[in-house]
Amino acid sequence: MALKVLAALDKAKTQLYHFKAIIIAGMGLFTDAYDFFCIPPIMILIGGVYYHKEDSKDYEKYRVQPVVNSTLVAIALLGTAIGQVVFGRLGDRIGRRRVYGTALLIMVVSSLACGFSICRKRGCVLASLGLFRFALGLGIGGDYPLSAVIMSEFANKKTRGAFIAAVFSMQGFGILAASSVTMVVCRIFDHASEVSPNDPMPDEADIAWRLILMLGAIPAALTFYWRMMMPETARYTALVAQNVPQAARDVQKVLEVPMREITEENPAPLNPPTYPLFSKQFFHRHGRDLLSCSCTWFLLDIVFYSSNLFQSHIYKQYLRTKNKVNAYEYAFEVAKLQAIVAACSTIPGYWFTVYFIDIVGRVRIQAMGFLCMALVYLAIGIPYKTYWNSHTNVGFMVLYGLTFFFANFGPNTTTFIVPAELFPAKFRTTCHGISGAAGKVGAIIGSVGFLWASHKGEDKDKREGYPDAIGMTASLILLAGVCIAGMVVTLLFTRETMGRSLEENENDQDGRSGLRLGRYPSGAA
Repeated sequence: MALKVLAALDKAKTQLYHFKAIIIAGMGLFTDAYDFFCIPPIMILIGGVYYHKEDSKDYEKYRVQPVVNSTLVAIALLGTAIGQVVFGRLGDRIGRRRVYGTALLIMVVSSLACGFSICRKRGCVLASLGLFRFALGLGIGGDYPLSAVIMSEFANKKTRGAFIAAVFSMQGFGILAASSVTMVVCRIFDHASEVSPNDPMPDEADIAWRLILMLGAIPAALTFYWRMMMPETARYTALVAQNVPQAARDVQKVLEVPMREITEENPAPLNPPTYPLFSKQFFHRHGRDLLSCSCTWFLLDIVFYSSNLFQSHIYKQYLRTKNKVNAYEYAFEVAKLQAIVAACSTIPGYWFTVYFIDIVGRVRIQAMGFLCMALVYLAIGIPYKTYWNSHTNVGFMVLYGLTFFFANFGPNTTTFIVPAELFPAKFRTTCHGISGAAGKVGAIIGSVGFLWASHKGEDKDKREGYPDAIGMTASLILLAGVCIAGMVVTLLFTRETMGRSLEENENDQDGRSGLRLGRYPSGAA
């Protein structure tokens, strides 16, 4: 029989604290998206300051070599992967709340430190920026498993998916904020300095990109106090720390639940899992779930983080229509494109998931998202060399936006949700962290490997560092194949968790039949 306090959480009506928890937990994801998506325009400003080329065409004067871009992205992703594993394990060993504030504090301090990257020599600036972005990745990685699990353990089973998806949707607003801040800063500095496209960027430009990075720390810093004031989740306190009375007191602090309904009169002894992590019994009970979550997240991030292939194409085509631009104007246009995609495609995709996740189910949405992404990649990739390589129009922009829409109304959101629902409380943040770290390995492949696969160097018709048509076609078709693989793994191995309590999911260690595609045992919601 379930503990009263856990049953009360599963049945609790939606209350103010649920929405408060979404904001508090979501600020880490907001900062993650802000720091990742502000990098493309920032690298243009850095290129204008440290890589300005007098004898190049206007838009090539500010281009940073692909190896520099790739390295900075990979360093941050590596830090994120490490942070997910380390903080995920700490969340299970010493408690979610005790390490939650630490992850946020690392994010705030390292965001500020990125803006203070030391000295003014190119190599020194890039080296220090890479170091601080690695530290930022550690904090971001730590935030992933903790935010997902904390929200899952506070939520009721009827709307749990929507609440976790709402936390993750803060990424969309982070992208929009990064683009908006970048546009405002670039416009202010551009008007203040009146830079000619033919002139080197002034010293003030070195302040602009630092300011953009530092402003990203503000939203996360504002929620630090509220994170520290959050009680430990009742599921961790009751099931892992074995303190049921304290769990009941913590629940009453945040939810409007009468104490008599959550206090155990004659508490039965708890029987938490006694087998250790990565033991034979662990893999027998949870190995398939861990493999499924890790593989789908890995495959998704290969595709999701390859979006720079499209960005390079659109920027190139756009700038062909421009006469002269300085670095501020170039960065402004890149940020504007990101803002348009976020407002019209990314954010709607997140909120479609919020609405449908507890109606349609995780497995169906994830499989549908992978399939639709594959179809879009084929629609872009097959005619890329013959048509899209020389035409950037409304049709291309719609297809480009659809990749983000179906990623977010699909596996980008569900891979964040499912690992927070499948595993026992004793291993929950650890397994979420491992799954997320596998995703970040895929992200490194997507953002670095595919970038190089789509570039064939320089010849008389193509500029060095821009996508080669044949390489792009092959890469896009390969990405479609990755999406198909993700759909197959989802349908064959991913368990449906909709309408079931976390304890029902973790105790279902027998065969997986009847738990896919929204089919439930009798009595489940």
